[in-house]
Amino acid sequence: MTEVSGGAVAAVDLGATSGRVMIGRVSDGMLQLEAVSRFPNGPVAGPDGLHWDFSALYRHILDGLRDAVAREPGLASVGIDSWAVDYGLVSGGELVSEPFHYRDDRTARGVEAVHDRVPFAELYRRNGLQFLPFNTLYQYVTETGLDEADVALLIPDLVAFLLTGAIVAEHTNASTTGLVDVRTGQWDLELAERLGIPASVLPPLVEPGERLGALAAAARDHVGAALEVVAVGSHDTASAIVAVPLSSPNAAYISCGTWGLVGVELDEPVVTDAAREANFTNEGGVDGRVRFLHNVTGLWLLSESVRAWEAEDGAAIDLPQLLDAAAGVPGDVPLFDANDPRLAAPGDMPARIAAVLAEAGADVPATRAAFARTIVESIAAAFARAVHTAGRLTDREIDVVHIVGGGALNRLLCQATADRSGLPVLAGPVEATALGNVLVQARAHGWFGPEASLETLREAVVAAFPPERFEPTAE
Repeated sequence: MTEVSGGAVAAVDLGATSGRVMIGRVSDGMLQLEAVSRFPNGPVAGPDGLHWDFSALYRHILDGLRDAVAREPGLASVGIDSWAVDYGLVSGGELVSEPFHYRDDRTARGVEAVHDRVPFAELYRRNGLQFLPFNTLYQYVTETGLDEADVALLIPDLVAFLLTGAIVAEHTNASTTGLVDVRTGQWDLELAERLGIPASVLPPLVEPGERLGALAAAARDHVGAALEVVAVGSHDTASAIVAVPLSSPNAAYISCGTWGLVGVELDEPVVTDAAREANFTNEGGVDGRVRFLHNVTGLWLLSESVRAWEAEDGAAIDLPQLLDAAAGVPGDVPLFDANDPRLAAPGDMPARIAAVLAEAGADVPATRAAFARTIVESIAAAFARAVHTAGRLTDREIDVVHIVGGGALNRLLCQATADRSGLPVLAGPVEATALGNVLVQARAHGWFGPEASLETLREAVVAAFPPERFEPTAE
């Protein structure tokens, strides 16, 4: 791989619990990341339900970009990625109100309203999406302000609009709304009409790598530079998959954090009855690729358990030390279904997991180390099932599993996934989402040569962040 030039860009990476601004540098065949700022994010209760504090989030973004410009005055652009499905309504050039949070209970009403008009089997044929009760189309049909709005913008597009004035919908994130035709990649206006969703609120679709414009005056004055905004894979998983250094045509990936997104990269969607029944989704990827994947509850189970133990102790728990002790627990441990819906909400996670185990007639682990081992092994077992299901549904013989994101740091999880899948696991990079964001911007600037492929970008990832290999053990 030969680069023709290089430079620096900023990546705004927004998660459901926190956000950050990072600087990515490409130069002389090297790829580097520098964290600039991190800030909290989360739901706030309002009189009409659960919302995001988007105003605070946007201020944090502006402050982070200002700090990034101070560190790297020559920044060429900024890209924005975030969680999917949530949106803000814009009217008269202004955000109407703080966006609803996807965990707000109005989504349950939306599911019933949508499925009364369009059965789920037909929805799947049209949009290729697994059933998640908070998908955007379920939210839209409960939205009282939709008819009065000029446009509805998903979170990354809303940030881009406030920064530049551009009114667009980036394709990878739009594909998660349930309103994009899985075959054509365009808005399904017939479906929108059947659901009573006005076509006028659906903005023009753009692809990753398109330039959206320079910062408008107010943002430019705050940040201190006329940065250009470039569309990236604005769904955070789409950006993460750009940076998965897929080592085989038959590789599977797991983007692992709070959730584990388990799947394969395809050129065409799979919308068979078997895929629908397995609850696999077809989401848009960069360069027209398809992210064929299944959501598995990930490290949320462990982090919630640790939080409960810390509250019980009144002191912080050393997670690496706990995981080391868990790895030393001898023999088999009981397993539970990581996707059990009773484990989806915050609360006393150890007590709820214990109840699930007891209901199944399994012994409840007596120590925290053994309990942590049960959690990790249960997550790994769910990952392994999803990997093999992905292979069966796509007629692929999966030969390696890549784990990226925070889960790549959890050596016990990586080894357990290798053992339970019977496949080698390649772990890393940890910062896959920010890397994918940076790489798409860098390619838009021509820093990887003309018409560089995703494979070229992934070569840079392997060179900068070599993955760690975990082989399945004999037993």
